[in-house]
Amino acid sequence: MLNTETPSLQHRELDQYPTEQLVAAFADDQLTAVQAVRAAVPAIARAVDAAVPRIEAGGRLLYVGAGTSGRLGVLDSVELYPTFSWPHERAVAVLAGGAEAMFQAVEGAEDNRAQGARDLLALEPSRNDVVLALAASGTTPYVLGAIQAAREVGALTIGIANNPGTPVAAEAEYGITLDTGNEIISGSTRLKAGTSQKIVLNTISSAIMVRLHKVYGNLMVDLKPTNAKLFARTVRLTMHATGADEATARTALEQCGFHVKVAVVALLKKTTVQQAGDLLDQARGSVRGALNS
Repeated sequence: MLNTETPSLQHRELDQYPTEQLVAAFADDQLTAVQAVRAAVPAIARAVDAAVPRIEAGGRLLYVGAGTSGRLGVLDSVELYPTFSWPHERAVAVLAGGAEAMFQAVEGAEDNRAQGARDLLALEPSRNDVVLALAASGTTPYVLGAIQAAREVGALTIGIANNPGTPVAAEAEYGITLDTGNEIISGSTRLKAGTSQKIVLNTISSAIMVRLHKVYGNLMVDLKPTNAKLFARTVRLTMHATGADEATARTALEQCGFHVKVAVVALLKKTTVQQAGDLLDQARGSVRGALNS
């Protein structure tokens, strides 16, 4: 039996716990997710290093999964635009059962290997695309079909699973096993298995964006301000990066459409925003490269 399906020997009287003990048990169990991700750091790093050249060459991040794993893929894909100004069309997720499965479980969809291949191929993957295939069990037919289809067209495949020695990690070019073991509620991989997958997706996509110069120091300098909170954040980030006062930072941002990168280079280099934009283009979007030019 898969580790994620094996009933836990701990907390056998879970349903009898007083509420504070019940909540503490759930919280403590989540620590295993962090430990599993930490143990997988070398594999995650190898996957990131393999993915970056593909994405630099114009590839997309394509997420494939079923159930909780698939929904986590959707979540990661939609968060990249506001955080890093990453184009929607370059972060695309497919979910077993289709879009409606995001909001309501579509039972049985994950068992269709051929549909996984069809859904992946419908995205017209290329050699520069990076496919992130997720399955807690590591055996989901839908995900395995997508991996096979992706490999046949030469796309890079990264398989993420929560059981050692399973096909999703083995059949992908880069396998990441998050050995979270059994769940506090037997088989409910929306718990720590899901948490570990969320951490890994955050880590992979964020690390790629750092390598693509979407971050200066640890500052989110390529965000897309789409609401009042984010517009205020662009001002704070520009002030922090340059030491400028609020009025000066805001003026520079207004001149460049609230593009933090451009404002930072313009203020630190004491150039116009047009010149700052040109310097960033020459430096392939790197704030450090533009400042050192």
